[in-house]
Amino acid sequence: MFIEPNLKGGRGSIEVICGSMFSGKTEELIRRLKRVKIANLKLEIFKPTMDIRFDEVNIVSHDSNFIKSTPVESAQLILLLAHDADVVGIDEAQFFDAEIITVCEQLALKGIRVIIAGLDMDYTGKPFGHMPNLLAIADYITKLHAICVKCGNIANVSYRKIAEDNQLLLGEKDIYEPRCRICALENQSSIL
Repeated sequence: MFIEPNLKGGRGSIEVICGSMFSGKTEELIRRLKRVKIANLKLEIFKPTMDIRFDEVNIVSHDSNFIKSTPVESAQLILLLAHDADVVGIDEAQFFDAEIITVCEQLALKGIRVIIAGLDMDYTGKPFGHMPNLLAIADYITKLHAICVKCGNIANVSYRKIAEDNQLLLGEKDIYEPRCRICALENQSSIL
């Protein structure tokens, strides 16, 4: 479906916030979205319905900051619900279907600023979901890093502490911890 670009008024854009678990992606997303509210712009916020770790509706950071969102089953619903928005915020992008790329592009073509956050890599260090495609089409990219719990260096891996090979496994500090590449490899053979 072709969307006529908004050649008048605001220029749409796609901003991607990525990194490992515990790097502050959701915190940064919430920070940017609260600034949008201060500017009195029309804001719509979405997250996948499967993300119920902290709250079924709100987007919640590890630091317990939160912002109200609309849980959606598929990316296509975002287009239907965000048609009047100036800015659209999306959390946990890696959990959305392939339509998330087209949805973000269509929103940006309509003159909407899209701010989207998600894990760029899964627990094995491989690209996660459709995040590589979102990074490729992004106008702006912010890559955040956690701190390795083993050595204190910059962490870019969401290390899984339990033996479970399903890529989609929701969890927090009970299942994951941030690690650097080297520390993630130390016990990888025993976990995988």
